[in-house]
Amino acid sequence: MSRIDVAVLVGSLRRGSFNRQLADALPALAPPDFSFHRVEIGDLPLYNQDDDEHQAEPVRRMKREIAEADALLFVTPEYNRSVPGVLKNAIDHASRPHGQNVWAGKPAGVLGVSPGAVGTAVAQGHLRSILAVLDVHVQGQPEAYLQLREGMFDEDGQIGEASRPFLQRWMDGYVEWVTKGMVLREHAAKNGAGPTTT
Repeated sequence: MSRIDVAVLVGSLRRGSFNRQLADALPALAPPDFSFHRVEIGDLPLYNQDDDEHQAEPVRRMKREIAEADALLFVTPEYNRSVPGVLKNAIDHASRPHGQNVWAGKPAGVLGVSPGAVGTAVAQGHLRSILAVLDVHVQGQPEAYLQLREGMFDEDGQIGEASRPFLQRWMDGYVEWVTKGMVLREHAAKNGAGPTTT
């Protein structure tokens, strides 16, 4: 297996987003054959089924990036005990029109950071339910419900020493999950089975 391309979706548009910072710092914990790129979702129009046959260019661009990726990484805050609307909007766009779900069959990881004590646990639960319907193969363990604390990031914006062991274990598990998922996909493709579409 050569380079593994990971599409990263951050559920926050805020300039100083902690989840954006987490998403930018995580690749340093991955092996060199994993390449991460953030998918822009802030320029998408609101999803409207009337537009399915004539999707806007930002939607088509996002769908291309997801379709070309080997794996997915969702890094999300929690808004009102659920996923942010901007992330749900992106998920809906990329699953439509019917039969053109570009999420299907891809291995994925989900995590997030919040100042709150529950550390995005409820948002992640909702997100996992959504992704299951779309045939996204989400890593089960280890989970990462991160409460933002002093020292999580160092002065350079990288993962701080106190947080590094836990997040390294998470990344190691994610790498193993993605690698296994790609092997299974290649095996299925050789045997004439492909991902389901919704």
